[in-house]
Amino acid sequence: MAIANILLVDDEVPFVDTMIKRLTKRNMDVLPAYGGEEALKKLAENKRVEVVILDVKMPGMDGLETLKEIKKAFPLVEVIMLTGHATVESAIDGMKLGAFDYLMKPSDIDVLVEKVTDAAAAKRRHEEKIIEAQMRKITTRGR
Repeated sequence: MAIANILLVDDEVPFVDTMIKRLTKRNMDVLPAYGGEEALKKLAENKRVEVVILDVKMPGMDGLETLKEIKKAFPLVEVIMLTGHATVESAIDGMKLGAFDYLMKPSDIDVLVEKVTDAAAAKRRHEEKIIEAQMRKITTRGR
């Protein structure tokens, strides 16, 4: 089993290709998307995605807009914002909108892997809590 199921969203094709190779070597399943709209479509089609690595600066739907839509439609999916154009404001905005974390491009691969691993674990914990609550609800109905 993979350490994490990732959707990597960035408009720079060479960056996506390189990151897929580097993350796959570290036992992660990675789906590519090259823009916000494509990311939302892939999330709808693939329920296994646990973590989205999302570029902030993209043409069309930018990273912050995409983050808002992801959190609206897929609230348990964790999002790590990634940018080469980071500002304190965009980092704060991303965290306010529910991003799990924020990294500068180029980021150290080991730091990214650690953050992805933590984010996937957080998503799994949230899912377990929801299942436990549903089970409690079912088992206490007849009482």
